[in-house]
Amino acid sequence: QVQLVESGGGLVQAGGSLRLSCAVSGASGSTFSINAMGWYRQAPGKQRELVAVITSGGITHYADSVKGRFTISRDNAKNTVYLQMNSLKPEDTSVYYCNAKDVRVFGFRVGDDSWGQGTQVTVSS
Repeated sequence: QVQLVESGGGLVQAGGSLRLSCAVSGASGSTFSINAMGWYRQAPGKQRELVAVITSGGITHYADSVKGRFTISRDNAKNTVYLQMNSLKPEDTSVYYCNAKDVRVFGFRVGDDSWGQGTQVTVSS
């Protein structure tokens, strides 16, 4: 089973910044390979939506609502993905979930579509 461990959520005022991290538990170095990693969010009463995604080659994609404010990055050696969130708005308040697609160990697939437990981000006005 693939476990994704998230950290970095919290309470911040509008205009502030937070940095989320997500690591694949137990993954180290070249034994693991992960195709795409990304962040999604889900606010109460709303569907889960894509925030940002990054491929193993560093290609990124952002939701229009966060372009220019959020930056996704990853450290392939640590199998960790980050989300730097700047100029936060109250509407960014959500539970943020980390996602990893096609996780392999020594080339064998161990996770097709893996999710973290979620971390709460609350932006006060």
